[in-house]
Amino acid sequence: MLRTPTGGAGHGTATAGGRLVSIGTVLNLLRDEFPEVTISKIRFLEAEGLVEPQRTPSGYRKFSPGDVERLAQVLRMQRDHYLPLKVIREHLDARARGEQVSIPAPQREPEAGALDHEPDRPTVPRVGRAELLAAAEVGEDQLDEWESYGLIAPASGGGYDAETVTVARLVADLGRFGLEPRHLRAMKAAADREAGLVEQVVAPLRRHRNPQTRAHAEATVKELATLSVRLHAALVQTSLGVRLH
Repeated sequence: MLRTPTGGAGHGTATAGGRLVSIGTVLNLLRDEFPEVTISKIRFLEAEGLVEPQRTPSGYRKFSPGDVERLAQVLRMQRDHYLPLKVIREHLDARARGEQVSIPAPQREPEAGALDHEPDRPTVPRVGRAELLAAAEVGEDQLDEWESYGLIAPASGGGYDAETVTVARLVADLGRFGLEPRHLRAMKAAADREAGLVEQVVAPLRRHRNPQTRAHAEATVKELATLSVRLHAALVQTSLGVRLH
């Protein structure tokens, strides 16, 4: 059950008589049932298309009672059914269209080792070396140099995944501005440190005795990765802005 702004408990979403409310109020409404929810979590669910709050002319989020109830449904389905966000979004969208759909049955408790991969992530297709060269529009010598600096590496089972193809294209694009692999090595080291920090945060969740906590570990990885990338981009833009003035 969700709290009303006056502190009473009620079914559904009571948000100050149905008025639009701020993200801080949403947090307070949800925390009785979901004490671990955070503002960053709400923003993450918005970024993933689970909720679409209105925006004021100044850019502030404003949530309707339906938005808050939808967030509660998302959090319940994550907690009670171990469902990935993609499945939850499709289920809620079907209900919003008026389709008769039932709540998915709770999934079995994840087996040991089953949480090493994100639940809603399909098997990642891989490309060969020739395809990677074509995608990045570079030659063998350039790829060899990237690999020697640790910017590019094949997957353990051979081939290159989609993220590695993206890295290759970006390295090639930066190279056209005169940035060589030796310059980009510092970026790779910084990314490795950020990844290590995320792993430190998530490691206790993966070892937790509560299966629900373990099941949410990979969702936490994705959320932290998204926030880390946004922070990195903002810091670079801020730094460049200072230097330009």
